[in-house]
Amino acid sequence: MLSTEPAPPHPPAALTTRALVVRHVAVFATFAVLAGTFWTNLFTIWGYTAVALVSGGAALACLMAVRPNWRRTRVPWSLVGYGVLSVVSLAWSAYPSGTAATLLGAGLCTILGMTLAGCFSWPEVIRVLGRAVTWVLSLSLVFEFVVAAIIRHPVLPNFYAGDAADPPLLDYWSRDLLFSGGRIQGISGNANLLAVVALLGIIVFGLRLAARRDEPGAATLIGPERRWTLLIRLGLSVVMFLLSFSTTILLAAVVTAVVLAAALAIRRAPRPEARTPVYLGFLGIGVVGAVGAVVFRTQLLGLLGKSPDLTGRLDIWATVWRLIEQRPVFGWGFSSPWAPWEPLFTDLVIRRGVRQLQAHNAWLDVWFQLGVVGLVLFAAVVLSMLTRTWFLAVDRPRVDLDAHRPYTALSLAPVLIAVSLVVQSVAESRLLIESGWVLLVLLVVKTKQEPAWPIPAVAASSDLAPATRRDVVGG
Repeated sequence: MLSTEPAPPHPPAALTTRALVVRHVAVFATFAVLAGTFWTNLFTIWGYTAVALVSGGAALACLMAVRPNWRRTRVPWSLVGYGVLSVVSLAWSAYPSGTAATLLGAGLCTILGMTLAGCFSWPEVIRVLGRAVTWVLSLSLVFEFVVAAIIRHPVLPNFYAGDAADPPLLDYWSRDLLFSGGRIQGISGNANLLAVVALLGIIVFGLRLAARRDEPGAATLIGPERRWTLLIRLGLSVVMFLLSFSTTILLAAVVTAVVLAAALAIRRAPRPEARTPVYLGFLGIGVVGAVGAVVFRTQLLGLLGKSPDLTGRLDIWATVWRLIEQRPVFGWGFSSPWAPWEPLFTDLVIRRGVRQLQAHNAWLDVWFQLGVVGLVLFAAVVLSMLTRTWFLAVDRPRVDLDAHRPYTALSLAPVLIAVSLVVQSVAESRLLIESGWVLLVLLVVKTKQEPAWPIPAVAASSDLAPATRRDVVGG
């Protein structure tokens, strides 16, 4: 006899086992890549490799389980071309083992970026980034406090292979500076990397707070966190940004703030033609700022405590440029970062007793590795990222014929993250590796596949609806 009792209710999509597993994997993998050299300092390079393989493998498993509905007409071909050229460069690489090893790392980061882009909606991506940032910043503060309050002396990485009696200053995991007002380095052992994560936190939590304050019903998109929780996370990000003071990231924050102001001004333009004066005004501000920075560079660098040679970067760039001149068209072969065991990089750039494994400029690094062909493809990738994230921020959400839907603060996040990455690329090559490459892949793929910010009431039926299966992964 058939039962007449109603079937038990199904759990919300966001609370299914598969959704929870995918979300936790994404948060851990994003934390792992944001923490960067934390794993090397803790477990040596072999432990770091194991964590990378496990995280990348788990992200790939999630991607295969969810099976996003990728639109074949929305493939970011510039990114595909850059990736193919990187792989093909094995044929002429001057350091084939280094190319092969770093291609593996780039592949794992690409998988994570595609997992974030394919398995989550835009608001869910912001939430995943926020959780990973919180873990990195919280553990960094706890780590520096333990060093300063309990250990009370600088700490070297575990299993340190150098001269522990007189190590270079840059080799220390923590320099015990929390209570003395110096630049702290956090769990990554690098103040610049910690500042990057802190700036990402300021962007994410600041916009989530703005959305919760100003947008009715925003909780359905930004998540269940209370306002005071977001305030604490934003405060933590600001404090860690100040404690890990980085000139490069400070400049990125300033430019990001200008772009934020420009986007808000464009949003307020009453008519499309009214945007032109705003564009021209901010273009003028940018030109004046750039000219002023060049003319008064010595004074500005002195004010920021930097030497005229940009902390040795001019010498590094000159060294890399001499290599570019020898192979300008297709370069020396992909290697991001530079493989330290390869003879070419053994003594290429040594600064303060530490071997440098990047050109400290992503554009020169690409030119050196993949020649002018790679540089053109990379520029196309970055330009597409900036263009699509900008219009995602300044155009009203369009998922149907309604052209008057309200803006959301959250849609500003992609362009602010993109701009901060590009500014950093002038003085660092982090855009090509680890968290920089993950975020670049995420933004390029996501803006191509899902060019409109989701509207809960209509997203499921729209031609521009998210490319993921919403019954698999929820908020």
